Amino acid sequence: MPPRLYAFPDLSPRWWPVFLRNLLVWRKLALPSLIGNIAEPLMWLLAFGYGMGALVGSVQLHGQPVRYIVFLASGSICMSAMNAASFEALYSAFSRMHVQKTWDGIMNAPVNLDNVVLAEMLWAAFKSIFTVTAILLVMLALGVSHSPKLLAAWPILLGAGVTFSCIALIFNALAKGYDFFTYYFTLFLTPMMFLSGVFFPREQLPEPLRIASDWLPLTNAVELVRPLFIDQWPAQPLRHALVLAAYTVVAFWSALVLTRRRFAR
Repeated sequence: MPPRLYAFPDLSPRWWPVFLRNLLVWRKLALPSLIGNIAEPLMWLLAFGYGMGALVGSVQLHGQPVRYIVFLASGSICMSAMNAASFEALYSAFSRMHVQKTWDGIMNAPVNLDNVVLAEMLWAAFKSIFTVTAILLVMLALGVSHSPKLLAAWPILLGAGVTFSCIALIFNALAKGYDFFTYYFTLFLTPMMFLSGVFFPREQLPEPLRIASDWLPLTNAVELVRPLFIDQWPAQPLRHALVLAAYTVVAFWSALVLTRRRFAR
């Protein structure tokens, strides 16, 4: 492959007009988009949090009893950030890149491909934080948690949105059609949801699976956010943050290389 594929990212403030363009288009559909993004996680919360939560009562988290609805809410908010960022960086980005040829039109202006990819990543992260902010407000209204430490959850969830946006853009670069994204959701996101402690404590997993789950990006996001819901600070914040940062850097670089290769053909 030509060396240009692996060149250092050529980034500049010209990503901002691309981001702004996506914002102006989405603004017309903001309300339906918001309702669609928050409906599913809230159904999970109401059905399992209040329904199953009434049967389970509380779960043991590091030897401390935690109400199941709080346990589920703290995990599902991270899952919502993951899903919102992934949907935007897959289906919407693929439509702009391949179907509508919006990227080609943008690159007729003095905007290079690297800035377009950066703008798409940041836009997907913005969509995810917009969604989780709305969900957090609903959770506060329901009285799930009133911990002031939840203010620290917002930048963590933004970081998780950036991480999953970068990962999803890898699959966006590889896809030849929308059906390809089924593999990403079925083989990667869905298993991670069940292995990352969203619905039940990871201590219930067999030891090999629990050790493997320690390094999943969703696990590390949950480990950072969940203590904030019970008014505690994470036990190993630096480790979890570094894992998410490593996924972000490697995934963004991989997405950039694969997208360059796609457009070089």
